[in-house]
Amino acid sequence: MLSTKSLLLLLALVCLPVPRTFARPGLTPDARTMAHLAQFRSDYAQSLQRKKPELLAAYYAENVRLMPEFQFTVMGKSNALAYQQAFTDRFDVQQTDRVPLETLDLGTRLAEMGTFTTTLTAKQTGRQYTLRGKYQHLWEKRETGKPLLVTEAWNYSHKVEIADQLKFADVPAVQVAYQAHLPVNSNISFELAAMNRLMEDAFAQHDARIAAQFFADDGAFLYSSNPIYRGRKELDAFFEEHMRQLPVFEKLDCRTDRIDVLEGYVIEYASHIAIIKDGDYSGVGTGKNVRIWRREKDGSLKMFRQMAMYD
Repeated sequence: MLSTKSLLLLLALVCLPVPRTFARPGLTPDARTMAHLAQFRSDYAQSLQRKKPELLAAYYAENVRLMPEFQFTVMGKSNALAYQQAFTDRFDVQQTDRVPLETLDLGTRLAEMGTFTTTLTAKQTGRQYTLRGKYQHLWEKRETGKPLLVTEAWNYSHKVEIADQLKFADVPAVQVAYQAHLPVNSNISFELAAMNRLMEDAFAQHDARIAAQFFADDGAFLYSSNPIYRGRKELDAFFEEHMRQLPVFEKLDCRTDRIDVLEGYVIEYASHIAIIKDGDYSGVGTGKNVRIWRREKDGSLKMFRQMAMYD
């Protein structure tokens, strides 16, 4: 592993001020788009309560990616609908709602961040549970027609008693962390690879100061079993506490499998493999992330929004 000094030098080279102005798309979607997203949230609730996943078919892109907590990544429209069917086969949903906190127009993509509450009953036991969590939706604009959902990621804001029941072995899914990562063959893949190497180093050393600096001052982190952390003060406080709780990383590999370059923003689909030890315990874990990076006025790349899910 490279030393922290070497990594900082590498990042300094790739993040030198760039002699151009990075255009910003208008961040507020138009009324028609907002109505479409609202209709999706309504139809999503109906699809769960009425056990009709087909209500979602018109919204999903063919290459949609579901990134649920406790489940490997579900790729493709047919598999996404199979996941929704498996969920409603296992649970009766009494009530569910999604509350959008932010909807951003990022040019060719729309990003919606929010919270959800779902009350459901496990059919096998008859026990009722209430799940509270966070979501991040990414929509792709179309030249003709309405936007299509290309990414649906979510995690929970608390420890989940029924985590094992939220795994659906019969649904085709991909453990992305064990798949091929992108080659470093472009400026942006080079830059993100350097970021990931420094990220590995920061977490291995439990360095809260470096970890927090990945985020913009107005950044937000949607982390498992936690509320949303927004802004410099909350992010700094979170990482100070979080690093104290982390185990020893014998090996940490942060990986990127897809990059979408937008106007002033970059969407990174990332994953990690962590080999850890904590006292007498040792293990291997994987997880996945969707990150929205923003190009700042000085040319640096800062994390604007990040959502993280364990597999």
